[in-house]
Amino acid sequence: MSRPMMIPFGPQHPAFLEPMNLSLEITEEKVSSVKVNIGYNHRGMEYALALDYKKTQYLVERVCGICSFHHSSVYCQAMEAIFGVEAPERAKIIRTIFMELQRLTSHLLALGHISESAGYESLFMRSFAVREHIMRLLNRLTGSRVHYSVNIIGGVRTDISSEGVRDILSVIDKIRPEIKALRDVFLNDVTLVHRLSGVGKLTIDEARDWCAVGPVARASGIREDARLDGFAAYGKIAFHPIVREEGDAFARTAVRAEECIQSLDLIEQCLSIMKNGETAVATKKLPAGSFYSRVEAPRGELIYFLRSEEKKLSRLKIKTPASVNVPILAAIIKNSSLADVPVIAASIDPCICCTDR
Repeated sequence: MSRPMMIPFGPQHPAFLEPMNLSLEITEEKVSSVKVNIGYNHRGMEYALALDYKKTQYLVERVCGICSFHHSSVYCQAMEAIFGVEAPERAKIIRTIFMELQRLTSHLLALGHISESAGYESLFMRSFAVREHIMRLLNRLTGSRVHYSVNIIGGVRTDISSEGVRDILSVIDKIRPEIKALRDVFLNDVTLVHRLSGVGKLTIDEARDWCAVGPVARASGIREDARLDGFAAYGKIAFHPIVREEGDAFARTAVRAEECIQSLDLIEQCLSIMKNGETAVATKKLPAGSFYSRVEAPRGELIYFLRSEEKKLSRLKIKTPASVNVPILAAIIKNSSLADVPVIAASIDPCICCTDR
């Protein structure tokens, strides 16, 4: 029997989009133990966010660049509950549209990363080419590709004009066949399916034990999605979670590919029910109070807990989906081959920016 060998995987590694480290113990060409090491991107955001609540609005979008709008949305929902106000219906629909557009950019990024990790450079480029259409659309609608500054407490500051509606529908018509073609490759290409199937398997019981969220949980058979709560406009449109049962890298990839098609449908539903009206309501003096709110970010359940005092927040606690899913790597990488580690890591779509905060 060969002696175990320790191999550091990261913190700087082509398989990782952000710095993290996996300490791998290899025995007879199999990973016998895994230790997940994070902290390279720690910024102390939760302490920085305990400021004047108006300044906090700017900072919450900077917690993560990939799901920035979801961070600002869940923050505004919690603050609106503390203020005792409700965003107008048009504002809720606009929030839902932007959340689904950002879900598309996030999932296409993840699919591209998985493709590259599996050795499919052409599929990586196709995923990013489609993603670029959405990034440019967001730039036209908001003036920014990453941090949109659309949300405010009480609604949204950026309305979607009739020209913007036409622009969104035009982009959807353009990218729908391309996304369907990508979905078909991810689900049916024999070589890619064989490369991803049976790799990094997470059973439904293990997913529950690790408290997995988002596509990672749904790929293991757990029907959990915060959008079922009906926040924003999700209670007014037809939505059902996409669930698979294989629990491997293929299932996690398939869930994201299917959710891309679903996001296009949800956006069209929102546009069909959006009526003219107010986009924000006024707020008065900040009362003392506390509230918990959650949304379904691209990687899963995103939770904010806020406690307010006069003029400022005394506590802001964030629970990001990546902080739950990243530790699962210790379970799903064990007993796999070293060559499978990049694919397994990419399949959970790790966000170290969110995890470290």
